[in-house]
Amino acid sequence: MAYQVLARKYRPQRFADVAGQDHVTRTLQNALEQNRIAHGYIFSGHRGIGKTTIARILACALNCQNKIGSKERPTPEPCLVCDACTEIRAGNAVDVIEIDAATNRGIDEIRELRDAARYRPSRDRFKIYILDEAHQITDAAFNALLKTLEEPPDHIVFMMATTEPENIPQTIRSRCQHFSFHAVKLDDILNELRGIAAHEGVLADEAALALLAEAGDGSMRDALSIMDQAIASAPMVDGKAELSASEIRELMGTVPNTVFEEILESVARNDSAAVLTTAGRLLDAGNSSSQIARQFVRYLRNCIVAKIASLTEEQNTSDLLQISPDERRRAVRTAMLFTEEELTRFLGVMLRTFDDLGFRQEQRLHLELGLIKLVHLQRLIPIEEFLSQLPKPSNNPTPRTMPPPRPAAAPSTAPSRPAAPPSRYEAGGNVTGLPAKEDPKAPSTAPSASATVTPTASTTTNPSTPVTPAPRFESQPTAAPTPVATPVSTSTEPGAPYIREADVWASREARPVGSVTPVTGRTEGALALAPDPVAHQPANLSPFAPPVAAEPPAAKPATLSPFSAPEPAAPKPANLSPFSTPAVATPPEPSTGLNIHIQPSAVALADPPAAHADEAYDPSWESMPLPDADPDATEPASAPAVTGAASDAAQLQAAAVEALFETKKHNSAAEQLEETTWTIADGEVLIATTLSKPLMSTIFRPDVEAIIKTALREKGLGGVRIVFQPATPESKAKAAAPKKPRTGSAQAKALEHPTVQAAQRLFNAEVTNVFDLRKD
Repeated sequence: MAYQVLARKYRPQRFADVAGQDHVTRTLQNALEQNRIAHGYIFSGHRGIGKTTIARILACALNCQNKIGSKERPTPEPCLVCDACTEIRAGNAVDVIEIDAATNRGIDEIRELRDAARYRPSRDRFKIYILDEAHQITDAAFNALLKTLEEPPDHIVFMMATTEPENIPQTIRSRCQHFSFHAVKLDDILNELRGIAAHEGVLADEAALALLAEAGDGSMRDALSIMDQAIASAPMVDGKAELSASEIRELMGTVPNTVFEEILESVARNDSAAVLTTAGRLLDAGNSSSQIARQFVRYLRNCIVAKIASLTEEQNTSDLLQISPDERRRAVRTAMLFTEEELTRFLGVMLRTFDDLGFRQEQRLHLELGLIKLVHLQRLIPIEEFLSQLPKPSNNPTPRTMPPPRPAAAPSTAPSRPAAPPSRYEAGGNVTGLPAKEDPKAPSTAPSASATVTPTASTTTNPSTPVTPAPRFESQPTAAPTPVATPVSTSTEPGAPYIREADVWASREARPVGSVTPVTGRTEGALALAPDPVAHQPANLSPFAPPVAAEPPAAKPATLSPFSAPEPAAPKPANLSPFSTPAVATPPEPSTGLNIHIQPSAVALADPPAAHADEAYDPSWESMPLPDADPDATEPASAPAVTGAASDAAQLQAAAVEALFETKKHNSAAEQLEETTWTIADGEVLIATTLSKPLMSTIFRPDVEAIIKTALREKGLGGVRIVFQPATPESKAKAAAPKKPRTGSAQAKALEHPTVQAAQRLFNAEVTNVFDLRKD
C-alpha cells in the first residue's frame, strides 16, 4: 500500500478521537441519541482542527446500519464495521456526496444538487451532502439553495464546512445549526504527538515535540505535517528516527527563543552594541529579517502575558500561554526585567518594525533600527511620573483685592445742584457708552462741549487700594459759585465715606482743554479745573484701561476740597463740525487717544458727581481688569456735534472711498461704498447700501470696516459705530440710475478715450463694464 501521511493515517474515526472539540462532539452525540437530527449543519473554525473529520464521523453515525444501543453499537458512536461505515471511511459511499465548493460554486452545480436531492438514498437512511469550503459558493447559488434548505425532504442532510462563516449569507446560516470549532490547545496537540511518535517508533524528546506543537499554532493537521517532515529529515538511530529540537528548528528556519531572551537582557543593560551583535549573528546565519521580527513579536507577547498573569518560574501555568513549560519559564525570566508599560512599548515598536519590513528595501537596517529603539525606550519615563514631579498648584489662591463698601457721600457745603444721572459703572447706567436720554424734567441748559479730565495721583494713604479711571463728565457753563472748602475723607476704614482715588484732582485753576470726549451722562453745574500741572496718564487713556497703581503724593491738608469754584466759561455751540476752522490757535497738547477733537477753549470743570450711594452698585465692576482702549472699537460715543450735516457726510464718505481705493485690494468695496447713502446721527454712521444682506456681509468685511474707521478718525470723527443697512426699494432705484465714474478710475479713463467717445456718438453706445488690463 502506498505511504499515507500522518494527518490522513491518524485521522479520527470516532467522536472520542477528536481532540479539543468536546463541545461539538458532545452535542452531536446527544442529538443522535435523542434522534434530534437537523437537516443542515455549518462547521466553522481554524484550519486543520477537525471540521471535515467530524462531518464524516457524523455521516457514519447517521447511516450506520447498527442501531444505537445494540450489541454492535452500544453508544452513538459509529460501529465502523458495517458496510455503510466502511464505504464512508473509504470515501466511496453512494449516499454520502462530498463536494468541493471551491470548484463547484456556481448556480448550475447547485441546480444539479437540488435536482438530485429529490431522489431518495439508494441504500442508507440519509442522503448526505458535505460541502467543503462552503464560503466559496456564490450568492446566486446560495439563493438557489434557499428553498431546499428551508423545506428539505426528510432524507436529506446538508453539512457545510468553512473557515469564513461571515461570508455565508445570513439567510443560509439561519436555516442551519452552526458549530464554531476552537483552536486545539498545545497540551492536546502534544498528547497526540506523543501517541503518534510511540506508535510510529520515533525517538523524540519533550523539547522536540513541544516545538512541533508550537509550530502547529492550534492546528492539529499543521503539527502532524511538520512532524512528518521532521521524521523524514531526522537521523536514524538503531533503525528509528530521532527527533531533536535543534534539527526541527533548523528545518523550520526559526530562531531559538534563547536569542530573544539574550537581546532583551542586553536591552535591560542599555547595551546597544550587544543587541546589534546578536542581531548580526542571526542575520549572517541566513535568517530573514521578517522571520526574526515575527518571532520576536510572539516572544514579547508571551512576556507581556506572563507579566500580566503574575507568573513565576515555579507557578507558570496559564491558559493564556500555549507554550511549553521551558518556554514559560523563559518568558517569566524576561518579564521580571521590565515593567508592563515597558514591555507594551517594546511590543508596539516591534509591531511597527515588522510592518515596515514588508515594503522596505533595506530590511536589515530597519530591523536594527527597531532593536536600537528598544534600548532608547529604557531612558523614557512614564508621563504619570513626569506629571507627579511638577509643583502642585496652590489650593488657596490669593483673592482679588476688592474695594470696601461705599457708604453715602460725605456732606458738602458746596452749592446744591440737580442729582447727576447714574455713572457708566453704576446699575442703571449706560454701560455700552450710547448717548443717554435727557430727562425732560431737568432744567434746560445751554449746550456745551464735553471735556475729559486727566486724574492725578491718588491722595489715599493706602497704596494697596486699586486705582480706577475717573469717569467722564460733561461740563455746563454756569455762574461761578463761591469757593468753599469741603472736607474729603481719604480713609478706607469701614463706615468712612468712600471716594475713588481717580475722582480727586490736585489742581484748581481752569486751563484750555485740547480734546473733548462725548459722555454718556449729563452733569449739571461747573467743573473746576486744576491750576497746578498734573501727571500725564498714558496717551491712549480710556475708561476701560486697567487700573494703575499710584504712588502716594505729598501730604496735603485733609480738610481742603480738591474742587474749587470754576471761572465762568464762554458757551460754545454744540453742533460744531470737525471740518470747521478753529477760531483760536492753541499749542497742541499730547494726544490722549480720544476720538473727537474740538476747538480748544477754556472750559470750567464741575465738581465730580456724588459718591455712589445706591445699593445696586457693585464695587467689583471698578476693580476688575478691563482691556486697553482700542481705537477701532465699535463702542459708539454720544452724538458728536458733527452729526446731521450732509456736506460732512459726503466728505467722510469720499475719504472712506479714497482710503479703500488706495489699498488696491478693496476696489469692489470702494465702488459699492460710492453708491451708498450716509447718515450720521446719535453716535452712529448709518450706511444704506444697494446690496442684499448676504452680499453686504461678503463685501463689507471686518477689514474693510477697519479701513473706513481709520479714514473717519483721520477726519476727526472717531468712536462712532458703523451700521451697514441692506438694500431698500429707494436704494435699488438709486443703483439703477446711471452713475458718474470716479475721477481717475479705469472707467473714467475709458470714457475719455477718443474711440469710446466716437462709438458713443455714432452708435449711442453705453459702457457697462470696464476691465483694466494694465500691468501697473
